[in-house]
Amino acid sequence: MKLSQVKGNTWVIEANQLIPLYKLGDGRCVLLDTGLFEEREELEETLLSNGLTPAGVLCSHAHVDHCANNGYFQEKYGTKIALTFPEAGMCSNPLTLKCYFLTLSPERVEQEASFMVHEPDLFIPPTDVTFTLCGARFRIVHTPGHSAGHICTVTPDNVCYTADALLSKELLGAKLPYNLSQKMAIASREKLRGLNCDFYIMAHRGVCAGGEISALIDANQALIRRRAEEILALVDRPMMLSQIDERACVLHRLLTHKPRRSLRFERNVRFFVEYLVDTGKLTESCQNGATYYVPVEYEKAPL
Repeated sequence: MKLSQVKGNTWVIEANQLIPLYKLGDGRCVLLDTGLFEEREELEETLLSNGLTPAGVLCSHAHVDHCANNGYFQEKYGTKIALTFPEAGMCSNPLTLKCYFLTLSPERVEQEASFMVHEPDLFIPPTDVTFTLCGARFRIVHTPGHSAGHICTVTPDNVCYTADALLSKELLGAKLPYNLSQKMAIASREKLRGLNCDFYIMAHRGVCAGGEISALIDANQALIRRRAEEILALVDRPMMLSQIDERACVLHRLLTHKPRRSLRFERNVRFFVEYLVDTGKLTESCQNGATYYVPVEYEKAPL
């Protein structure tokens, strides 16, 4: 994996996603996330070949591509792991991890993600604060929405790691962007406008200068609202979630034959449907004990 400097002691490892790190100056570093399980050996080799030992992990959130190697580094190197309370709770056992995977069965979650189970050494306070880890002072910005306890981190070099609060311009064509709460994610992105950082690192995958961040936030907000409107347009009568999901997958050509992928599409469509309910564009009704989603404009239409 390539290790690239962003500014000062703030660097990124170019894995499947960008994994930032802050060099402490004595051969140690603080990682901001630890990437995928499948990349463990390559990530570890990249650190060691550059003379770096992971002294701490300031983890943005507990998703499979961001915290998969937390427990491994903790056990092997004594790395200090810091998480917010909501993310730490989710990593406490396989059943709590189901809150993230949602549509997967408990046994499948355990089979696919048991390596995510670990207990952090430190808890990040629930408010925006300056947080010291391994002697370095980081600024914590709480940005819930993508997950319940998601954070963005500003390094001592005034570089912000947005993690998954923001998509890079290369990913602005995403078909069903994942956010546990689209409404909260929109509000959290607005918080990033006022940080005045020199650079911003998006996990998937880009780095932009401070002057570019406002336009990127605008593009992210527009993407979510556009995708929501596209799904709303598919609901031309009272429909069950499964019907909306099927139409969304056909629209975006997400025609997988693998249930483990289709279940993830269903989850992501659900979050958009919930956003449309919360913003007053869909309402819920019941028929034969099943929930149907009804466009507000359909309800208002004359008989």
